[in-house]
Amino acid sequence: MPRPPRLCSCGRTVAHGTLCTCQRDTKRARDKRHDAHRPSAARRGYSSAWRKARAAFLTLYPICAHPGCTAPATVVDHIIPHRGDHALFWDRSNWQPLCQRHHDADKQRQERSE
Repeated sequence: MPRPPRLCSCGRTVAHGTLCTCQRDTKRARDKRHDAHRPSAARRGYSSAWRKARAAFLTLYPICAHPGCTAPATVVDHIIPHRGDHALFWDRSNWQPLCQRHHDADKQRQERSE
């Protein structure tokens, strides 16, 4: 049975599991402000050397490390967020292979709660 729609704080009725137009606009504006101050991927360490190391790591560990997941790993995740620490960034014992789904959803949710 489908879940009932909900009432947004702006007063609109919204289908369950979707964002209201006002929520989407707020999220886009927040993301734009965040990205304006964020260094580029290259400045954060994701260079051609990283791409080569990432490809080699995924060749060695082709399956997602999330418990019970058997999907192909497409992302090399830093277990402990490096936050600009160059040594932690390149520490292979801090890397784990994840599928896109588990990296984008579960891992990001975990990092936000820390």
